[in-house]
Amino acid sequence: MEELIEKVDWERNGGIVPVVVQDTEGEVLTLAYMDMEALKRTLETGYAHYYSRSQGRVRMKGEVSGNVQRVREIKVDCDSDALLLIVEQKGAACHTGNYSCFYRKLGEPERVLPMDYSLTILRELEELIRARKEKPVEGSYTSRLFQEGRERIYKKFGEEAVEVLVAETREGLIYETADMLYHLLVLLAYNDVSLGEVMAELRRRRG
Repeated sequence: MEELIEKVDWERNGGIVPVVVQDTEGEVLTLAYMDMEALKRTLETGYAHYYSRSQGRVRMKGEVSGNVQRVREIKVDCDSDALLLIVEQKGAACHTGNYSCFYRKLGEPERVLPMDYSLTILRELEELIRARKEKPVEGSYTSRLFQEGRERIYKKFGEEAVEVLVAETREGLIYETADMLYHLLVLLAYNDVSLGEVMAELRRRRG
């Protein structure tokens, strides 16, 4: 694995390389970035991990949404400074709910699909988080949070809450709120508190 990682020219772009992501049918899904750690985790787990330039850390694609990418093949370009991933895409690759991030032609308006306001996505996420707690998965950010314990989990939730408060753009606010909700569910799972109990309390207050 180390030999494969060393074949990439990490120096040319300051330690990160662009990654074109394509499904097994040939449709381009997104453009992402990897650093050495992201590629290592991808090779270890078989699931795509990317480097988030805005947050400065490695994230598994779909760790929060469940829209994971199972990697089938990795190719490197002729200059060894860009990668191509062939993946099995689960669900949508784009944050707008569209299958691919390249769903529109230049000049066409953004198309955000109708939002599901049910708790389905939160319940699915809660189940995934509990599964990662009970059966840790190597390379999983969620599993690592539980392994690091209470202090780390509480610190991360606090950091994400602050990120919501200081977000300067609408897109940033949406992104950081999603991160905060995810880390809140991790905190609840750590304390064996279910989302249903929180919903019951909200219902009691409404009455």
